[in-house]
Amino acid sequence: MAKLRLQDLSVKGKKVLMRVDFNVPQDDQGKITDDSRILAALPSIHYVLEHGGSLVLMSHLGRPNGQKNEKYSLAPVAKRLSELLKKHVLMAPDCTGIEVQRLAHGLKPQEILLLENLRFYEAEENPEKDPSFITQLASLGDLYVNDAFGTAHRAHASTALIAQEFPGKAAAGLLMQKEIKFLGDTLLNPKRPFYAIIGGAKISSKLGVLKSLLKKVDGLLIGGGMAYTFFKAQGLKIGKSICEDNLLNTAKEILEECSAKQIKLLLPVDLVVASEFKNDSPSQIIDIINGVPDSFEGMDIGPKTVESFNYFLKDAATILWNGPLGVAEMPNFAKGTQEIAKTLAHSQAVTIVGGGDSIAALQATGLSDQIDHVSTGGGASLEYLEYGKLPGVEALSDSIETVKTNLFS
Repeated sequence: MAKLRLQDLSVKGKKVLMRVDFNVPQDDQGKITDDSRILAALPSIHYVLEHGGSLVLMSHLGRPNGQKNEKYSLAPVAKRLSELLKKHVLMAPDCTGIEVQRLAHGLKPQEILLLENLRFYEAEENPEKDPSFITQLASLGDLYVNDAFGTAHRAHASTALIAQEFPGKAAAGLLMQKEIKFLGDTLLNPKRPFYAIIGGAKISSKLGVLKSLLKKVDGLLIGGGMAYTFFKAQGLKIGKSICEDNLLNTAKEILEECSAKQIKLLLPVDLVVASEFKNDSPSQIIDIINGVPDSFEGMDIGPKTVESFNYFLKDAATILWNGPLGVAEMPNFAKGTQEIAKTLAHSQAVTIVGGGDSIAALQATGLSDQIDHVSTGGGASLEYLEYGKLPGVEALSDSIETVKTNLFS
């Protein structure tokens, strides 16, 4: 990549201010229910500690809307991180202030301080509200590393603007590098055939990436709620299924573009439909050519569709998957999504999966470790695919090679 990497920095004896993504899900008792984002940050954390540096970690959690709220404290994260590292992680009482300064400046090599939730301050998401917030954060470290790919699409204080305070010393962490390698390098020049599976509820949330993918893919497989807008655009009955009527013309344009470019576009051929949007609602399987009955709505792809998708994907060299193919959060309507997850896990293709619901379905199968890359950023991965750049990455220092090239060109 053309940006400075963590490995390019000399961290020995330095305090490394590292932005991580510890925005983990918790239950009503505040217990972490999925620590995968913490696990994803461990390689960069280990790297700094093993090379003699100390760490000041910063993250957000939830949406406290600029107000201090114990519900969104990162204290449970500090506890879990301590368990994973088998090493004490010091929890700061805040993310700015005199006491935080004292704790950060007192860190010895191989010690770790986790700052309290950055979004307790309005200036994290709206830096213009208080420019001093960035300065205060920057004063806590000698070097800056961004390893929070999941928030790299946000031009927030800690994810983008703070890099300006570390000229020539703002680097990408190991996770960030891996994300950019797979989403950038691998998909910019994919092994072919390259197929994309796009699901989720709405076309509107993925319209940009759909259009971007039409410039890159050999085939597009569409499922989930967005499929019903395509069905309606083709004149098929969709019953009570979700539909974005304002995007019917857009759906037609995508269908026409695929035809013109000879891109194979697969839509579900059969569906699991139910009379109510409930897990225990009575269901039946219908062929889409007959339309969805008026009193029913689509909940999942059917067995014929799973078979069709699997047959199409068998010769793939690269597969990108983002978005569930049914109402995957309901066990009775998760089968289609989970079957495709299994297909990817057993595929010989380079496989890349992004989006929280897709990842959750993958984890439910216990096959996550058989995917080449599971992206930690849903929105960030989509924006990177669409635009080829992200504010949190663009803000980092140029690589040493890039600087040399610019000097002598």
